[in-house]
Amino acid sequence: MLIPLGLARDPALICIDDPQTFPEAGIEGWSGEQLENAATIIRTAGALGFPREGQILGVMTAMGESSLHNIDYGDWETRGFTNPDGTRTTSIGLFQQQAWWGSVEQRMDPATATTLFFDRLGRLPEWQTMEPSHAIHRVQINTDRDYYSRFQTDATAVVDAMSGPCE
Repeated sequence: MLIPLGLARDPALICIDDPQTFPEAGIEGWSGEQLENAATIIRTAGALGFPREGQILGVMTAMGESSLHNIDYGDWETRGFTNPDGTRTTSIGLFQQQAWWGSVEQRMDPATATTLFFDRLGRLPEWQTMEPSHAIHRVQINTDRDYYSRFQTDATAVVDAMSGPCE
């Protein structure tokens, strides 16, 4: 029996702690800095005791909020969005967190911003039984509770691909 050469090779090992092992072609279209930020979210969530399902929520959130880029601008600058009281938004970072989440330094540090997100998710009663996008919506307080659903498949693929053992 002949096995095509492409199938005979060992799959590339992705080690969450080594960005050089991240596939150049990306995972479901997410690559480079985006995967490095996803790795930070996954590692931080795991260190805080959040299982795979929680890690997926964190990655989904950052995909929806910043396309997994740690950006220093937000909804006010890109869309002119304001807070319900009419003041301009102050959202920045991976999770587009506003000033009431923490300092600029905290919100722009991926691990700290992730911790801020998971601190709030962890206080949400029964978040594990909610629709993932609805749980995120309750933490992020955005306008569409189903907004994050579109990122669930990609986030699951990224978390699963990056969660294998590093050998």
